[in-house]
Amino acid sequence: MSFQDVRDEIQMSVAALFTWIVTILIGLLLLVIWLLEYDREFQSAAATRLPVPVISAHALLGMGGLVLWIDYLLVGEEQLAWITLADLGTVAALGLIMAARWVHVYRTFADPGPSLNRTITVPPERNFPLPVVITHGIMAITTLALVLFTVLGAGGS
Repeated sequence: MSFQDVRDEIQMSVAALFTWIVTILIGLLLLVIWLLEYDREFQSAAATRLPVPVISAHALLGMGGLVLWIDYLLVGEEQLAWITLADLGTVAALGLIMAARWVHVYRTFADPGPSLNRTITVPPERNFPLPVVITHGIMAITTLALVLFTVLGAGGS
């Protein structure tokens, strides 16, 4: 492996680290919006389409995978990279499930307006701003691609 290949792999792995951190921060923003709008008392009127175990697993596995990725960057153990990739694949699958459910809610319910003066009850995820959801998805796909390319590059050496 040449010096240029090693440098490219390091740059890609660090880029993955930064995109992962940004993805998590955007995801935490969505989680805060969901938590603020979620109200058990009104769930009979407009139940969430995002099950709490799925949201929790998505968030916890995403953050846990980041810790594994940092460990991989510090230690350089190839097995950690593969475990991280498997974790990230699970996170992505859960994210796709939630995205599909969110799209259905987004299309079904009209924009409810500000929560302080709204007259209709909508699922909490209807309050997710579209640009934030799209940015989260783009950053997640970018992170997955960077991690995949880094792991495949590390496995080929």
